[in-house]
Amino acid sequence: MSKRQNDPEDYIIYRGEAVFSSLNKFPYNVGHVMIIPSRHVESFEELEDQESMETLKVLKVCIAAVRAVLKPDGFNIGANIGPSAGAGVQHFHLHLVPRWIGDTNFMPILSDTKVLSQSLDRISSALSEEIRKQVS
Repeated sequence: MSKRQNDPEDYIIYRGEAVFSSLNKFPYNVGHVMIIPSRHVESFEELEDQESMETLKVLKVCIAAVRAVLKPDGFNIGANIGPSAGAGVQHFHLHLVPRWIGDTNFMPILSDTKVLSQSLDRISSALSEEIRKQVS
């Protein structure tokens, strides 16, 4: 885990005591957020109780922020635990992926490309501001 604290450059939208949240730099959809424990663990059950409770609290805050800013129709929430589940980096984190009715198109099929309608910088700024309102 990186020791950097360059939050805007790293698209970190919230930093708590034991957990932070960040926009995924290679998102599945606009507003794809990751909720990441600061302590390195490979699986959810390795978290201390306080860490797991904060993880879910930050997930709840991020859902509300994404809902307010991006107005999705729904969400996918999940974790890839272990190589067979698709975990590229062996560090537990949750994915929060906003979804809209009809949000898939031909681009991933034809050119292995995802089209994002808004920049990460703009979304990061808007979500950070919304989260600050919620937690203050």
